[in-house]
Amino acid sequence: MEDNDKGITAKKSEDISEWYVQAVLKSGMADYGPVQGTIVFMPYSYSIWEIVQEAFNRMIKGTGHSNAYFPMFIPENLLEKEAEHFEGFSPEVFWITKAGSRDLSERIAVRPTSETIIYYFMQKWVRSWKDLPLLLNQWCSVARAEIKATKPFLRTSEFLWQEGHTAHSTKEEAEKEASMILGFYKQIIEEYFAIPIIMGKKSESEKFAGAVYTYTLESMMPDGKAVQSGTSHYLGTNFSKPLGITFTDRDGNEKHIHTTSWGISTRLIGALIMEHGDDKGLVLPPRLAPIQVVIVPIYKAEEEMHKVLDFSNEVKSQLANAGIRVKLDDRDDRSPGYKFNDWELKGVPIRLEIGPRELQSKTLVISRRDTGKKSKAEYSSLTGTINDTLKLIQEGMFKSANERLKSMTFEVSSYDDFKRYIGKGFVKANWCGSESCEAKIKEDTTATNRAIPLDEHKKGKCVVCGKETDIIAYFAKSY
Repeated sequence: MEDNDKGITAKKSEDISEWYVQAVLKSGMADYGPVQGTIVFMPYSYSIWEIVQEAFNRMIKGTGHSNAYFPMFIPENLLEKEAEHFEGFSPEVFWITKAGSRDLSERIAVRPTSETIIYYFMQKWVRSWKDLPLLLNQWCSVARAEIKATKPFLRTSEFLWQEGHTAHSTKEEAEKEASMILGFYKQIIEEYFAIPIIMGKKSESEKFAGAVYTYTLESMMPDGKAVQSGTSHYLGTNFSKPLGITFTDRDGNEKHIHTTSWGISTRLIGALIMEHGDDKGLVLPPRLAPIQVVIVPIYKAEEEMHKVLDFSNEVKSQLANAGIRVKLDDRDDRSPGYKFNDWELKGVPIRLEIGPRELQSKTLVISRRDTGKKSKAEYSSLTGTINDTLKLIQEGMFKSANERLKSMTFEVSSYDDFKRYIGKGFVKANWCGSESCEAKIKEDTTATNRAIPLDEHKKGKCVVCGKETDIIAYFAKSY
C-alpha cells in the first residue's frame, strides 16, 4: 500500500491558512521547531534561499560590497546608545541574563537587527575619507519575540535574512546607495520570485526605527493581505551622532558618516508559496526551483526497466550538462501516479515522462506544473525546448501574478469605499500625510499605510479628513 496521506486536503480558496500550513509541511519545505515560533528550514526551502544568496551576492559584489559576519550577542549598553532604535525593537528583544548558572552583570540581547553592533566596529574602523565608503553585508539569522500568531516563513521568532550596512561620506552618496539596493530587490522579487510589487516609501509612523526614511517593496497575497518583501533605509547621521562615528574629510574637517541599512528575508519564501501555490501544492518559478525538471521513468516489465532507466539517465546527463537543475526519480517502491502527485506537491516546473514508447520514438512528454498542459519534444532538440519552456513558465507566472495584483488594487475617494475594500487587497487613496488620519484608519480597519509611491502624485481630498492633498498612499492589512 502506498502512503496516500501526503496530499493537501484544504482548498486554497476556502481556507487559505490551513492550506498554507499543509503546503509548507507536506511539500517538505519546513517543520516546526521545539521552541514556539521557530521552524526548521528543510533542504528544499534552504536550496531556494541559496539560489537567492547566489543571485544577490552577484549583484552586491559587482558594486563593491563584501560579506562579513558580526556577533549575534549585543550588550544592552550598545542598544541604549541609540534610544529611538532601541525603543522600536525593545518589545521584541530576547534577553540573555545568565551564563550557565552565573547571573550576568549586564543583559545581552540576541540580535533583532545589527545596526548597533556593526556601528560599534565602524567606530573603530573608520578614521578618514580613505576608509569610505564601507560597504558591508551579512547573511545571518535574527531573533524577535513574535507577539502576533506565528506562521512558517511569514512570521516566526527566528528567521534568516541578509542585512546590508554601509557608511558614506555624504548624504548624496548614501541616498544613492539606498536607491540602488531597492532596484536590486525589485529585480530579485519580480524576476526570480515572479511576484509583482508596489514600491515606495514608508510613512513616518511606519518607517524603520532610527531611519530618516525607509524604502519598501510590498506584495499582495491572494487572501488580501500585504507582505513587506524588502526594505532599504537611509539612516542619515541618526546612528553615527549618538555613537560618535566620525571621519576626517579631504579638507581635514571632522564629520559624521551617513549610513544605510537594507534587508530581505526568508519571509519571501512564504510569499512565494502563498502567491503561486494551488490546491495540489507548490508552484515554483523556474529561476528559484531547486529542481527545474524531474524525470519519471515508466515501465512494467523488468526487461523494459533497464532500457528506460538507461535512456532516462542519458536525458538527465544531457540536461544537467546544459546547466538545468534536473532529478531522476528512480524510486522502485512508488508508482508513476504517486510520483506525479509527489512532484506536483513540490511544485517542480517541468515533468518529463519516459517510457518504452518515448524510448522507441525519441519523443518525450513534457508536463508543465503551472498550467498542467502537456506537449511533446524531440530528444534531438530537448535542451532547447526545455529552456524555452522554463522561460515561458517564468514569464507566465509573473504575468498571472501581475494581473491578480491589478485586480486586487482598488482606487477609492470616499472613506466608506475605503472601508469596504480594505481586506480585499491594496486600497489606493489620497492621504493628507497626517499621523492622526493614519491612526484612525488603523483603529477603524486594522490596516496600515504600506507605501507612498515614489513618483506618483494626484490632487484630491484626503480619504479620511477631506483635506486637499496630492499624496497617494497604498493601504492594506498585512501579515
